[in-house]
Amino acid sequence: MADNNVRPETMERITNQELADQFIEEQVAELRNQIGDGKVLLALSGGVDSSVVAALLIKAIGKQLTCIHVNHGLMRKGESQQVIDVFKKELDDNLIYIDATDRFLDKLAGVEDPETKRKIIGEEFIRVFEEESNKLTGIGFLGQGTIYPDILESDGIKAHHNVGGLPEDVDFELVEPVKFLFKDEVRVVGKALGLPDAMVYRQPFPGPGLGVRCVGAITRDRLEAVRESDAILREEFEKAGLAGKVWQYFTVVPDFKSTGIKDGKRAFEWPAIIRAVNTTDAMEATVEHIDWALLDKITERITHEVPGINRVLYDVTPKPTGTIEFE
Repeated sequence: MADNNVRPETMERITNQELADQFIEEQVAELRNQIGDGKVLLALSGGVDSSVVAALLIKAIGKQLTCIHVNHGLMRKGESQQVIDVFKKELDDNLIYIDATDRFLDKLAGVEDPETKRKIIGEEFIRVFEEESNKLTGIGFLGQGTIYPDILESDGIKAHHNVGGLPEDVDFELVEPVKFLFKDEVRVVGKALGLPDAMVYRQPFPGPGLGVRCVGAITRDRLEAVRESDAILREEFEKAGLAGKVWQYFTVVPDFKSTGIKDGKRAFEWPAIIRAVNTTDAMEATVEHIDWALLDKITERITHEVPGINRVLYDVTPKPTGTIEFE
């Protein structure tokens, strides 16, 4: 008997629009056959995988799909709004948007240990998802953005938002239309489905979001400093043509301050640390060598536009000895 979690040997790599269109046509037919007139629930993070699954399901079954997007307050600038704009306004999806920022940040107050933070974020996400799903009736299927590396590296079940597992009492049939695709193939399919480039080519983002880039105990003002400095970095990398060249880039704001000068006065504020790396498998990573003129421009903007930041540092540590994320 064939293993349902093994990619068929005859499956051609999806490398262009024609192959993507063929895949979409086949999956739409398979989804309609599997789901029939049933209802599907999907946790939509806004990441590439869940977004492509959502777009496929909308194409296949339309209003039989309900998506839940939980904003835990740790998203990058503008990401939750993009989910609303694309799926609710453009694709007319049954999107339930939950702003749980206060709930998450209250739970995380004073927590410094990275693993404890991850656990709190994961467990709270599951609770919010369960609470919202329990309000719905007639749901028989659970959509998931499982892709083939998830199957190869784990038990084949992708955790919600990469931070937690399925609720123990869930009794849904899984719907996993991209489970045999690699990330680059998922992007080609997303492009063919008409999703915006900012979503299709979204760089890797950890499930706990900015929570692992606000090093130490998360405070609202320092979290906002991470969000704003990260937005500036992404904007300047885009202008410089580095957005598609560098695998992952972001800012980190640690929980310590140093003396600086702003407007002729002493400013005891945080540093923003820039991390920009390239990798093929995330097991090892090299540091991107950024032009000094670009770093000068980014530094000028961050230190003058982001409240609470008076220094910008550049992390030149490869993996190993460093990890890609700080926590």
